[in-house]
Amino acid sequence: MAIKKIDMNSTEFITEMEKTVVFTDDVIKSLGLEYNPELTVNEGVQMGLARNQMMYNERFCPCFMVEEVDGKHKSVDARTCPCEPAKTKEIPETGSCHCGIFCTPEFVIKKRLEMQAEEVVHTHSRGLSKEECELLVNQDELDSDELLALLEARELDMVDFKLVDVREHMEWQMGHIKGADKLVPTSSFYQAIEEANLNKNENIILYCHIGSRSAHVARILPDMGYAKIGNLTHGIVSFSGEINR
Repeated sequence: MAIKKIDMNSTEFITEMEKTVVFTDDVIKSLGLEYNPELTVNEGVQMGLARNQMMYNERFCPCFMVEEVDGKHKSVDARTCPCEPAKTKEIPETGSCHCGIFCTPEFVIKKRLEMQAEEVVHTHSRGLSKEECELLVNQDELDSDELLALLEARELDMVDFKLVDVREHMEWQMGHIKGADKLVPTSSFYQAIEEANLNKNENIILYCHIGSRSAHVARILPDMGYAKIGNLTHGIVSFSGEINR
């Protein structure tokens, strides 16, 4: 099956995106929730929902892989927005759904305070020694500063790894981390990972929009023989470095 690509500038996609915004507005209103104060999270999820509606005729949650079973497409864990796990477990327990778009008012207040604090205290990552590079690149989870430091160190030939984007082609076109080496869309994962021709013994760092798809892929790759997998925990929305658009 060919890797599916959707033109985000097409009339069809723009129309579907408008319908999706109305859909998420209705979910917010009906469940008494609020949107995530990080606007890029909401936009990314809405785009993913619109994309899945066009590709599969279902608003599958964009943070979960879609599989084909007996000729029909199904979302892993039956994640169709607004999904039952979000309504019955995630939102009541954590304050937001897994994809991050639907939040309780209490979560939104706390998130805004955290965003303000991060803006005040954020400082650029410091340079790393070669030993620190080796320790860092072998971590399972990385934050924005750590990845940025590794990208800087890689430019100085102090460390080697591949940075792999597991979002969709449309998201890649909108913007991807400068220095990303490969695009392996989760909607065509098994074909795309084969075409990427990555060395199974090299360090690979994954990222997606908010970290959920890449975390899922990080769990799959070791079973396929890939030995050194890291994940940008909170995805590209958390990344403070340069984005190619």
